[in-house]
Amino acid sequence: MAPVRLAALFATALLAATSARAAPLEAYGKLPDIEDVAISPDGQKLAVIWTASGGRRIIVKSLADGSMFGLDAGPAKVRSLDWAGLDHLLITTSTTSIIPWVTSPRSEFFGIYDFDLRKHRIRPLLADVKDGLNILVGSPMVREVNGETKLFLEGINFVEHQGRVSLFSINLESDLSTLVQQGFDDTDEWLVGADGQAVAETEYTQKTGAWVLKMREGRGWRVVKSLTAPLETPSLEGLGRDGRSALVAAPDGYNAALREISPETLAWGEPFRDEAYERPIHDPKSHRLIGFTALQGEQQVYEFLDPADAATWAKITRAYKGALVSMVAWSSDRTRIVVRVDPADDGPRYDLVDLKAKRADPVGQLYEALLPKDIAAVRPIRFKARDGLDLSGYLTVPNGRPDKMLPLVVLPHGGPAVRDEPGFDWWAQALASRGYAVLQVNYRGSNGFGGAFLEAGFGQWGRKMQTDLSDGVRYLASQGVIDPARVCIAGGSYGGYAALAGAVFDPGVYRCAASVAGLSDLSVFVGTARERRNYSAMRYWNRFMGAEKATDPVLKDISPAQHADKVQVPILLIHGKDDTVVPIWQSQAMERALRAAGKDVQMVTLPGEDHWLSRGETRQQMLTSLVAFLEKNNPPN
Repeated sequence: MAPVRLAALFATALLAATSARAAPLEAYGKLPDIEDVAISPDGQKLAVIWTASGGRRIIVKSLADGSMFGLDAGPAKVRSLDWAGLDHLLITTSTTSIIPWVTSPRSEFFGIYDFDLRKHRIRPLLADVKDGLNILVGSPMVREVNGETKLFLEGINFVEHQGRVSLFSINLESDLSTLVQQGFDDTDEWLVGADGQAVAETEYTQKTGAWVLKMREGRGWRVVKSLTAPLETPSLEGLGRDGRSALVAAPDGYNAALREISPETLAWGEPFRDEAYERPIHDPKSHRLIGFTALQGEQQVYEFLDPADAATWAKITRAYKGALVSMVAWSSDRTRIVVRVDPADDGPRYDLVDLKAKRADPVGQLYEALLPKDIAAVRPIRFKARDGLDLSGYLTVPNGRPDKMLPLVVLPHGGPAVRDEPGFDWWAQALASRGYAVLQVNYRGSNGFGGAFLEAGFGQWGRKMQTDLSDGVRYLASQGVIDPARVCIAGGSYGGYAALAGAVFDPGVYRCAASVAGLSDLSVFVGTARERRNYSAMRYWNRFMGAEKATDPVLKDISPAQHADKVQVPILLIHGKDDTVVPIWQSQAMERALRAAGKDVQMVTLPGEDHWLSRGETRQQMLTSLVAFLEKNNPPN
């Protein structure tokens, strides 16, 4: 990463538009032009991850005089930006790798760099840790102590050949690391208070699910709470309302209830908030808790503890009538706020809201090459599953076509314990641009709809989670919106499994199926988690798959690769070689089983690609292959 001068202004060249044709498929499949935005504490500089042909760049722009400079990150997978004071930009990246002298599987490891804006110098952090690894664990913690910026990172060092998650302070002038808290045997997280002192530490034992919260007491540590959490593991969520207490999300059924633990009493407090939330909101300067955000229905809701903050946010959202608005970053005094705006009739963009000047200026579009005419309408739908369960989702309808007898692509989300959300979805928009309606169902087991809805998905892989999707197809067919004879299914991760399971276990619904990084042989997949001693992952998968252990026969019953002879439609398999979440051999096993059964199968390997399609070239390769497969086996016209 070497500093370079840039002449552009957070902008990419627009592709030539034609009056009646859809945008090129590449306009949807490329990485977003802007992937993240961070604003300096004084609100005077913006930093963005800007994607250009050949890789990513980090650009810093002065809002005072418009000057810019940046870094050419090349092929590095830049994940996020954070400011540490006014002159240091923290750049978090990840890479797929193994550690030769450490017994661990191939994994996605995170690293962090300090870009010193005054010296135009970039250096890796944690690289000097004695008996350690330059691997970042968790997010950077920046604190202002007596007018000085302090940076704290969770890293790994070794004690008697055992890696421990420990807490380090970083000298931002020299980028040297100092060990400030040695981790215990099973340390999982650290929390630093506003005074720059470690106030809380958690430990988690993978095999037993034992979780422990410790808080500082004098010069030592006191166990505040111990519990067994094999699945819903508590987590540190930052500082509480006073900026000194620890905020903990602990299980309350299948929801996470927030508790504040005071450093004075060290008591396990009563739930502060037990309603569904996505994340707490903290003040950018004091880091105290000031609010919460959650997706409720079709809106991102922000709830602030101070009525004045609530009134300010209400004014911002009213200015973007009809659009989805989310907070991205803000200055220390909270007068300059970067927001992501997702209008119903245009692509998403970043804006900079200046409360003092009472104006909003565009930072940039996420997809510069897409015009409003290239964005298909998305509408929420609701229907009942065959057993009466209320389901919801989203339907994207291609522009310029009546909502009658449309070809359909069912696009189930991954997870499975996540959810589809309103707004721009590049997969759905790309498929709609080729003439397909796209159905995204929040099937049972999706998160964000309450504990009962989540629990309804336990043990339903290949069963009711699957028929929830085809019940959505039948609902749209009953409304005359889609042609039930022209339906395919495609998805990634769990969605890839659902695509294969649709072809195997729900015959007659789909005329083709495409799996991107999908699971196919569940008994082998869960067995690998057991071999790697990833006990929490094994427990998670067993609960959703309905298995008692990795050798449970039920896993073969719901594994598409074990029933390839039942497939009667063409299958497309796409998988990244660097996938460490669902290894590529899951698709390779499905390909072998289908070929042995004499079935129509195509396998596309994405070189150097991970589970999240992080590289522009291979992401476009995936989308191009998928659309070609759909157009061949389910022509849109």
